[in-house]
Amino acid sequence: MNSKKLVEDFIAQKKIAVVGVSRKKTKFGNAIFKELKQKNYDVFPINPHIAVFEGDACYPDLLSLPEKVDAVIINVPPAQTEKVVREAKQAGINKVWLQQGSQSETAVKFCEENGIDCVSNECILMFTQPSAFIHRAHKWIWGVLGKLPA
Repeated sequence: MNSKKLVEDFIAQKKIAVVGVSRKKTKFGNAIFKELKQKNYDVFPINPHIAVFEGDACYPDLLSLPEKVDAVIINVPPAQTEKVVREAKQAGINKVWLQQGSQSETAVKFCEENGIDCVSNECILMFTQPSAFIHRAHKWIWGVLGKLPA
């Protein structure tokens, strides 16, 4: 279950891999990568089909990263998410964020059973600061509806 502390601990990390960047410019993984980079996070793009993304080396998987990252944001279909959380464990990454649409009960359960802090079914861009108007509005609506992590 998500908590405010879990979210705050995640966004306090500075080296973050983003699994799910894409050649398709409109994909949300790309927006996550770009916004985190603009907010001075040290971000590492992950996609096995891309060599360079936004001028940065792109890695095929978490085990190929040149250095250890503190956390990973996963923005791929749920079936792929389950593979990625296992990779995160192998890579020694103990903080994962399952972006809305990427979560699966199997992946969340794997994280719980393996001591991995997991934020699930939330939008990272609502919580990293400064956030764009659309993300502030989304967060406000979630707050009104009582859906924000407490």
